[in-house]
Amino acid sequence: MNSSRKKIYFASDAHLGARFHKYPMAVEKKLVRWLDSIKEDAQAVWLLGDMFDYWYEYRYVVPRGHTRFLGKLAELSDNGIEIHIFIGNHDIWMFDYLPQEIGAIIHREPLTVDLLGKRFFLAHGDEVDYRSKAFRLIRAIFRNKFCQWLYAGIHPRWTFGFALGWSLNSRKNGLKKESANGNVKEYQGEAGEYLVLFAKDYLKTHPDINFFIFGHRHIMLDLMLSKTSRLLIAGDWMQYFSYIVWDGESLSLEQFEVK
Repeated sequence: MNSSRKKIYFASDAHLGARFHKYPMAVEKKLVRWLDSIKEDAQAVWLLGDMFDYWYEYRYVVPRGHTRFLGKLAELSDNGIEIHIFIGNHDIWMFDYLPQEIGAIIHREPLTVDLLGKRFFLAHGDEVDYRSKAFRLIRAIFRNKFCQWLYAGIHPRWTFGFALGWSLNSRKNGLKKESANGNVKEYQGEAGEYLVLFAKDYLKTHPDINFFIFGHRHIMLDLMLSKTSRLLIAGDWMQYFSYIVWDGESLSLEQFEVK
């Protein structure tokens, strides 16, 4: 490994391909510029889910677009930078295409891993959300291999449009609820933020975790849980263009080209 590559980067929730992006190509190009800016000192890039608004791999078909993003990931991988991708709740159906084409390592469940001397708990975030029974049911259906096999039997002409339309409708409904309920997407405080509650409970049996890092919530959060443990939520690449960087000594939550 190149000795100058001493940093590990984390990002999540770009939702590339989403119909609610006003300028979708601009979002992708900005993400590529960020990846290009870190390629000299990155030893690994961890993408924590929902980088695509929809992803389903048929045997011979993958979603149209994202060529700049995928090409940049392939370039980084070819240059020895590890590319880790967590599935999110929008891009669940990743199989062997990205590992074969760009050398990515796909993660389907939360992961505890040692990085540069510290222990990290990494996840998209939906995996530990147990508030809604309906959400858990949909998640279980989407992850069921038999249901995936049935879905694969439908022509992509119909599945792609259906999935992107559903995502757009969910986004619109979510914004309406935010407006009606006083920005429910905003940070809910230590007593109400389910990722914080999960991390605090998890620490009771796993006190060796130094850092919890999540995506999913579309907020930027850096919170001390104890003297030896912090929780960070990575924001998104829709409004914050944020990322987390770890160099073995300092962990920070930053933004790219904010203005």
